[in-house]
Amino acid sequence: MRLHGLSAAGLCATLALLAGGCGEARLAHTCSVTDKQFISTAQLNIASLDLWAQQYLSGAVKAHVVVDQAKLAADTVSQIQPRDPSLARTRLLLDAMFTEYGRAIQARSQHRDAGPHMYRAYGLANFAHDVLVQAQPALKAQGCDIAPLL
Repeated sequence: MRLHGLSAAGLCATLALLAGGCGEARLAHTCSVTDKQFISTAQLNIASLDLWAQQYLSGAVKAHVVVDQAKLAADTVSQIQPRDPSLARTRLLLDAMFTEYGRAIQARSQHRDAGPHMYRAYGLANFAHDVLVQAQPALKAQGCDIAPLL
């Protein structure tokens, strides 16, 4: 029960960060080496987790493998500190999304309801997508192609 409260609190904090910084016109976008590293790392981790999830659903790997990969993806993405404000928000959202997805797979493997975790994971993915769509023209003008993340 305590974990649900923590994940709900984390989601609320993430949403508060988004709500507090939605004025895209005020953002000074960047395309630093770290920003490019984040884009590449995020793309790789999303694709990798998708492949592990497909393997899990086909029965080729056990749930714990996908859970471990989701934790690794969250850790990897959270370690990169992009300078661009939209990418920094996206990093927070992806970290939370990977965490919730891992919790969903864990719950499913234990014959519990994975729905709430999966719902949060998809919601976080949608928020990240919205942030990236709004930032895409400015980031592209700076030299960062985020199309692979969309």
